[in-house]
Amino acid sequence: MKIGQFSLAGLLLLATGGAWAGEATLNTGDTAWILTSTALVLFMTLPGLALFYGGLVRSKNVLSVLMQCFAIAGVSSILWLIAGYSLAFGEGNAWIGDFSKVLMAGIGRESLSGNIPESLFMLFQMTFAIITPALVVGGFAERMKFSAMLLFSALWLMLVYVPVTHWVWGGGWLGQMGLYDFAGGTVVHITAGAAALVTALVMGPRRGFPTTPFTPHNMTMTVTGAGMLWVGWFGFNGGSALAANGDAAMAMLVTHISAATGAMTWMFIEWKKFGKPSALGVVTGMVAGLGTITPASGFVGPGGALIIGLLAGSICFTATMYLKQVLKIDDSLDVFPVHGVGGMLGTMLAGVFSAASLGLFSGYGFADGISSMGGQVWVQFIGVAATLVFTVVLTWGILKVVAAVTGGLRVDADQEQEG
Repeated sequence: MKIGQFSLAGLLLLATGGAWAGEATLNTGDTAWILTSTALVLFMTLPGLALFYGGLVRSKNVLSVLMQCFAIAGVSSILWLIAGYSLAFGEGNAWIGDFSKVLMAGIGRESLSGNIPESLFMLFQMTFAIITPALVVGGFAERMKFSAMLLFSALWLMLVYVPVTHWVWGGGWLGQMGLYDFAGGTVVHITAGAAALVTALVMGPRRGFPTTPFTPHNMTMTVTGAGMLWVGWFGFNGGSALAANGDAAMAMLVTHISAATGAMTWMFIEWKKFGKPSALGVVTGMVAGLGTITPASGFVGPGGALIIGLLAGSICFTATMYLKQVLKIDDSLDVFPVHGVGGMLGTMLAGVFSAASLGLFSGYGFADGISSMGGQVWVQFIGVAATLVFTVVLTWGILKVVAAVTGGLRVDADQEQEG
């Protein structure tokens, strides 16, 4: 209700001497949206990513991949509750959080993070902590021992994902510099892509690679999973606004535009190069478009998203062909060229298309304290480089420790042959 130029709520606030000013209150609309987004992001892993990956491997390994996704969801959830959330989002310092929120200490039903329950914010972030190590599975699919996979995923979550999350979203040094990463270009896609590449290199290729064709056993399953990923990504990016507002709506719109453009770009490149399009190509291009727009989704407009999707489809396609055919690296399900390259590309392009001066391709301006595109792009580059180097070094070290503890990373020859 309006009374002159003042709302009724504003008059009541004046009457109470401003007692409400600055006081955090629960927003039911925002809470409902983040509840929905949390379910959508978990849906991306279970069953989305599980089906997407499960269809891409050979039939003898499909249950193994499904089991890995479920096990990672379980162990990541428990570790996030015990200490992961606290170390990622506790106050701490510029590099890591603290132990003030271990086992949700001091956080009850009435505790808020902004204007939503902190328990919900913790759960929303937990779904990101689930999908990131699950993405890495694609790099070593069909050859890592289950015990090694489980220990690696647990250590990697705590030693790689948690610190990078704090750097970017938990008040750490990259966030303080003004890095633009709306929903996980560095935190999710670069870390997962780099880890997958390192794991593929350390473990070596699957037996028969590259001469033996590793044909997906069930493209219907893969396309079904891909559709779930596309829908779930609305919660991934739109939910990262942490509010039911225009930022969330625009993030969803640009996410969809980039996914559609990435899918069509990959499809037409493949059509021209090989004489026909494929279902695998169109869904891989879609994922490339989604991963690439992720860091930029809160900072760019639809025009920028169109260009980002076009570049995602073409550059990630080229990277995939180069990795497999030229470098002969057996990143089983193309995690690095799609997620890693896409994450790096999108993080850099966020510094370009966030500019408010690009007409139809303009975004919402640069971070506080940054006055030029060059300044924002430089911060983006630092974020990409730091995340990449940190992930590569730590992942290599974790793999060496896991190999020593479990007696080797890889299943034996007979098990790999039988699945």
